Amino acid sequence: MSRHPVAVIHGRFQPLHWGHLEYLLAGAERADLLVVGITNPDPTLIAVEQTDPLRGLPESNPFTYYERYLMVEGALREAGVTADRFRIVPFPHSFPERLAYYAPHRAVYLLTVYDEWGDTKVERFRRLGLTTEVMWRRTDKPISGSRVRAAIAAGHDWTDLVPPAVARVIEERDHG
Repeated sequence: MSRHPVAVIHGRFQPLHWGHLEYLLAGAERADLLVVGITNPDPTLIAVEQTDPLRGLPESNPFTYYERYLMVEGALREAGVTADRFRIVPFPHSFPERLAYYAPHRAVYLLTVYDEWGDTKVERFRRLGLTTEVMWRRTDKPISGSRVRAAIAAGHDWTDLVPPAVARVIEERDHG
């Protein structure tokens, strides 16, 4: 495993769950500075993705950019990653030609692949001339944002599916 001066990692984090935190921490281990891109930052700027058509639906994106920013920041800090080791930026993945305005081009882009959508992202980044590194390929995804959202909607216990900092953001949102 090589260490990079700057690495970029990204996700929707709708909401951030334990699987996302594993991904973020693996990225933090590989970089002096981790830039975390939050995708779908603006619900009016989402394109349909053929390999993952549900990702752009309003019900798949209930949390605002700001709420997800707080989730990422809180989960990383709670896990012991100091504030000087990461930055959080909007990441308009639906419009890859715009990524250069939000994230450093010369960084290493770290990805994980679970399905065809993961392969699409790897190929998209490579076409943009971005240096990519696939941290892992897996077929089993034990937790997903859709599972957490479904548990919340059904009134089931969901707090064990997310880091405590994320649970606080969600609970404050529902009561704030």
